[in-house]
Amino acid sequence: MERVENDLIFRNRRHAGEELGKYLVPIYRHLHPLVLGIPRGGVEVAYYVAKELATDLSFVITKKLPFPGHKEYGIGSIAEDYSVYISPRVDDSLPRATIDKVIEEQKQEIDRRVSQYRQGGTIPSMEGRIVLLVDDGIATGVTLIAAIRLCRKHGAARIILAAPVSGYKYDKALNEADDLEVLIQPDPFHSVGQVYEEFGEFTDEQMAALLQRAEREKKPNENWDSREFN
Repeated sequence: MERVENDLIFRNRRHAGEELGKYLVPIYRHLHPLVLGIPRGGVEVAYYVAKELATDLSFVITKKLPFPGHKEYGIGSIAEDYSVYISPRVDDSLPRATIDKVIEEQKQEIDRRVSQYRQGGTIPSMEGRIVLLVDDGIATGVTLIAAIRLCRKHGAARIILAAPVSGYKYDKALNEADDLEVLIQPDPFHSVGQVYEEFGEFTDEQMAALLQRAEREKKPNENWDSREFN
């Protein structure tokens, strides 16, 4: 189910996460979902979503696979367990050897981020749980598809994509998720940042600090795996 309010503008990712969380509360709070942010900006939004839902927060690492020579154009995505998605639009237009080279190059960046962000921890357990995959916005959605496939492999009962904003035209493979929850779909849609007053870079250091804050805020009786944030 999608909610469209084209006149809503977010002050920043915090405001967006709070608004998204409030919208999701009556639908999902009683189901105790696992909220997974997409680094980096999606983790800030996910933090405030998880606070509104009073539920578990973690993250899943995924990376766009850039078209050779055109880094802004994604041909697919890869997640931290090496789940890969290649868009059918480019699968026949690039030699397989070129695609494989792009995948191998991005595996190195995935490995770097896993080492930096997880610091020896593992992907959170999601067996039998409802998972909310949260990002700060969805343009084509290509980056999220590898994350959907990772969650499916790890036994998620249902996978819900949630974002403050999206365009109207996104990759059809997003339908691999069980549902999509979006607050705003601007018309015309130019970029995710168009509905944010402040949409600066969310750094590695800021993300680490936010996850440490989430760890400190956990209640003693919450059954979270501490390795997710250590």
